[in-house]
This record gives sequence, structure tokens and C-alpha cells, in this order.
Amino acid sequence: MSSSPQRPAPVPSGLSDAAAEDLALYREKFRRRLPESLDELQGPTQGIVELPLHMAWSGMTSYDLGKPRQRMGLYRTVLHEGLHDDLPHYLNQGLLLQLWPVLRTLVGRSVRTVWEDAFPKLASRTRAAA
Repeated sequence: MSSSPQRPAPVPSGLSDAAAEDLALYREKFRRRLPESLDELQGPTQGIVELPLHMAWSGMTSYDLGKPRQRMGLYRTVLHEGLHDDLPHYLNQGLLLQLWPVLRTLVGRSVRTVWEDAFPKLASRTRAAA
């Protein structure tokens, strides 16, 4: 059973038609990358993670999961730059759920909206942490 939404996330009102269309297309880019389920996210929980160039095209390419700031940076980078096949390889469901209340404030609004719409469990983690 898929947890991914079958419809695009709503676009905020008050935008011009062109801006609303651009935002909808931008969100669709992230929606198409989503896994079917958070259960697919079986990435590492410890050690050093090396990201390929298509994700880490500027800045850090190596992240130590034992260091909280680097772990958060890895997840932020993968959520923004990772492709559909990258997400299960680099993200771990347990870590994503643990990090989400803070991580959601570090990712762009489109990424946050797409992930929380697709996986209500993430949004509920945020409410539980508040």
C-alpha cells in the first residue's frame, strides 16, 4: 500500500498563476522522488557516509553519522538533492523519524510539505515533539 499522495500538494493562495505553476512543478519534482513507504529507508545508522557527486556537488561529500551536525547535514542534503533510488540507500527510517522535528526546520518548505503530506507519521512526530 502506497503512502505517497496521489495528488499534488496545494499551492498557497495569493500567488500569480505563473508563480503557482512554478511552485507546483517544483513540489512535483520532490514528490516523484519519494519512496512508496518509509519502510524502504534502510540506509546506514552509523559510520562514515560518502555521497556521490550528483548529490554533494558543493560542500561536504563525507559525513560521520556519529556527529549530530554532520548527520543532520547529510539528511538535509539527501532530501534536497537525492534521486528516488538514493533515498532508500542513504536515509534510514528510524533516523529520519528521530531527526524530523528539527530537520523539517532546515529543509525548504516544498521538501517539508511534500514529505509530511506523503507520510503523516512525520507530521505527527513534529506535533509530539512540540
